[in-house]
Formats: sequence, structure tokens, C-alpha cells
Amino acid sequence: MTRTWFSFTIGLVLCVAALAHSADDGPGALRFIDTAFEHASPLWWEQDDDGLVRIHLMYDQERSSPNRANGHWLFRIEAEPGARLTLDMGPFANIWNHRLSGPIPEAKVAFVSDDGRSWRPVPTEPAEPHRLRFAVRMQGDSLYVARLEPYGLADLQRLKARIADHPLVRITAIGWTVQRRELEMIRVGRPDAPHRVLIRARAHPWEPGGNWVIEGLLDRLFSEESSAARYLDRYAVDIMPMANKDGVARGMTRFNLRGKDLNRNWDQPADGELAPENAALEKWLQTAIAAGHRPDLMLDFHNDAYGRLHISRPELDPDALAAYLARMEHLERVLRAHTWFTEGSTRSTFRNPGSIGEGLLARYGIAAVVHELNANWIAGLDDYPKAEHWKLYGHQFAAALYHYFDKD
Repeated sequence: MTRTWFSFTIGLVLCVAALAHSADDGPGALRFIDTAFEHASPLWWEQDDDGLVRIHLMYDQERSSPNRANGHWLFRIEAEPGARLTLDMGPFANIWNHRLSGPIPEAKVAFVSDDGRSWRPVPTEPAEPHRLRFAVRMQGDSLYVARLEPYGLADLQRLKARIADHPLVRITAIGWTVQRRELEMIRVGRPDAPHRVLIRARAHPWEPGGNWVIEGLLDRLFSEESSAARYLDRYAVDIMPMANKDGVARGMTRFNLRGKDLNRNWDQPADGELAPENAALEKWLQTAIAAGHRPDLMLDFHNDAYGRLHISRPELDPDALAAYLARMEHLERVLRAHTWFTEGSTRSTFRNPGSIGEGLLARYGIAAVVHELNANWIAGLDDYPKAEHWKLYGHQFAAALYHYFDKD
């Protein structure tokens, strides 16, 4: 009896100890990493004997170039509830114009979510070479991990369904991606509005900030506040909400499926075979101009590690360039006055030939600018970048656009 009880007690203690070890840091805590859903990162993973989870992201490459990009991650962990896991992730040895580049290792946080909807930041630290490391704790048996709060095709579909019946909304198909996903233009406002603003987002798949800004902008324009009607009396907005849908769906970082950067080559007609997404926007733009609806302002939303307005200086007639630069100074002033924007703009000698900002200015005379949103820190709010902060920016941006046209 005594020996039996002793054996049972020892066995129970060992079992509890094994479970405790598994639920903390042990190799048995992790079951699987799932990427079988929209916008998830292509990756492979392994776990060391000491329990470190090594996640190896896969680059996407630029066509006929050494350039490669790796800055997006989104995946779902399956593990024991209560487990503490340390994730080591990379590689982030991105190449841009033959030099190491990219948004890493500037990232200060990753975001995690138990349900894929409510996200919270966790701190990261650099790990060599060209990797990041951070720890997560499982509250349940599933945890989503992301670079930034994700915005996928399903989110866009929900937005379109929500606004489609609004009397001031028109959603028009304008073309197709490489994989035949339909591209749309969302017009908000009256056809006879005095001014038109063109907005594009998501040329680079890893950069969701612009989509959240668009959500906030539309929420403000559709609100019952008296200011919303006043704004729409002054301007209408045409929005291409997700230029690189294929890249978003497949969890890519920068290029389209044929290796083209959709924020390059705008100094020449678009290649409809390699970049049908740009060809669709170019055709829409030419049709709008022919109909007398040339945009008065164009903004291309991106994410980077700095958050500035990229104001380019192509070789234009000096008077035309001076007028454009004065417009951009005015834009920066109204953004500082009416939004949380503080990061400023690029230096007076900045040029980015081939970018959509410079290309639309040089080819069509449109006051166009690439608007980066800082993916690491929002100085104006003293906080990490969250979807709610970018939606707030969109809410404020509606007022900024109104005042941008004050001088007209």
C-alpha cells in the first residue's frame, strides 16, 4: 500500500512538472504556425531544443533587379494556453538599389491578437544578423502575430458593402490585377464638386496605414456632423483603396506578382502586362482628365520608418515648380494645423524619379505627393501606430482637405 501510494505520488508530481514545463518555455508548448489564410506571410519555421522559435520569412523580388523586400509578417500560433514563446524572426537583409535597406530593424513593436480583431503591441529587440526577437504569452490556444494591425481584402469588402448604398458614393470597376482581382475606384461626393482629390493606398502590400486612414476619412464624410456636408460642398474624393490586391492576399511585402514596384515607372506609360494595376489607374486618370475632372490634389499613402511627405522636384518650368512647391507647403501647414501630423517633409533637393508623386506632376500637371505614415512611432500622439490612430488621422484629414482649398 505504502509503495503503491509513493509511486502514484511521484508519478503525479512528475506529470504536473512536465505540464508546467510545457506551458512555460519548453519545446512542447508550440504546436503549429498557421499561414493558411488571406494576407498571411509566406514562411517556414523550426524550434530549437531550447524552445526558441525561429521563423524564416520569404522575400519577394523585383523583376530584373537584385532588389528584394521582407517587411511584412502575419501568422497564427497554435500552442498550449499559458505558454511563453520567444520568436526569432527574419531575415531582414533587404536590398534596395544594391544596398541594404528596408523597414527593419527600426521596428520597435509587433502586434498580437487573440481573436484577429483586437490588437496589442509587444516590444521587439534586434537580433543578429538582420533579425528581430520578441516574446509572447499564450492566453488561449491561438494567437495572431502581425507587423502592423492588418487590413486585408475581406476588410475592404466590408467597407464597400457598408458604403455602397450611400447616395454620394459610386464604386466603379477600373481594371484587374495580375491574378484577375477586380480593381475599383470609390468616388465620394458630388460630380460637380468644385475640387477633386485622388487617393491611392496599398501600392506596397505590407503598408496598411493608408487603408485605415481611408476608413477614418469616410467615417467623417458620412457622419451627421454639420462639417461633413460643408466638406462635401467643397470637394469630392476618388479613392483607389488597394492597388496591390494580389500582394495583400498573398502576404507579400513590396512588389506585384510580376515583380514590379507600383510606385515606380510613373515617368512613362504603364506596362499593361507587367503592371496592369498601374495601367488601370493611368487609364482612369486619362479618362477623368478628358472629361474635365483633373484631380486638384493626389496623395499616395504608404508606411515607412519616418512618416514624411515626399515632395519631389522634377525638371519643370520654374514657375510651375514654384507653384507646386507653394501648394505642398500649404498642404503641410494645414496637416500640422488640423491633424496629428508633425513629421514634416523631404529636403529641398529631394527627387524620386518614377514615383507616382513625381510622375503625375511631370506628366499631367497634378499636385501629387507620396504621404508616408510612420510604422514605428506616431510623434504627434506619442504612441505606437495603431489602427485607431490612423483612423483618427483620416477623420482629421477630412478637415485638412477642406482648408487646403481655402486659398482657391
